[in-house]
Amino acid sequence: MAAALSAASLFTHFGKGARNVHLTIFASGSTGNCALVSQGDTHLLVDAGISQRRIGACLAHWNLSPQAITAVLITHPHRDHVAGLELLSKRAACPIYATAPAAKHLEERLDLDRPIHTFQTGQPFPLGELTVRAIPTRHDAPGSVGYRFTAPDGVSACIVTDLGVVTPQVEEGVVGCRLAVIESNHDLDCLRSGPYPYPLQRRVAGPEGHLCNEDGAALCALAAQGGARTVVLAHLSQQNNSPALARSAAEMALAGFDTRVEVAPVFSEGLRLEV
Repeated sequence: MAAALSAASLFTHFGKGARNVHLTIFASGSTGNCALVSQGDTHLLVDAGISQRRIGACLAHWNLSPQAITAVLITHPHRDHVAGLELLSKRAACPIYATAPAAKHLEERLDLDRPIHTFQTGQPFPLGELTVRAIPTRHDAPGSVGYRFTAPDGVSACIVTDLGVVTPQVEEGVVGCRLAVIESNHDLDCLRSGPYPYPLQRRVAGPEGHLCNEDGAALCALAAQGGARTVVLAHLSQQNNSPALARSAAEMALAGFDTRVEVAPVFSEGLRLEV
């Protein structure tokens, strides 16, 4: 079973140039999203939805600097995924990657000092020691994707959030991943009785919005059936969900599987998992 390592042990582990894949979640939710996928000297930042200062502090906690980032991968151009991108691009000289529609949207709205690299969804491409494949997702943002990361030994991890519905591409993307970060955004009862006005409720629960706990749990079960040892519940709504509700739904769906459940932090210096 995959195991979360202590900050102290991983700090030392990193210093020795470890070759295992590590996934560190700095922030997850409507207030900001940012994660780091690392293997050896390859460090891929997935989204920059928190401030450049907070990203720098999170990296420093793991003995890294913005200059150590190999590339930044953007899932989609909503603010909670790109709020810190403009300033980060001025601190880190690494390339930025996104789909062509997302790149166009970002380049029209942000003062970036370099063009964004684009790729074809479904077509793997190398970044350092990892192979990356974008997974198309249904969400109300231009060119929205999740990502799958594969090490040279074939071990894979994925991040799939901001899902209006679970498509066959998303299902295929999670199967075979040892670690899967999966959206569990809202509890339907909480959403219906919560503070959101009805049009926003419809948007959140709609086919281009976010996954409810039950749908996220079903995707977790598919990932477990496909070999996932750990699933991380991500992008939880602070208004319409709770870690206990999301975990309960996932653990019910995962009954009979030897798969560990973690809940991504709203913000911390990092939930780190070794793949």
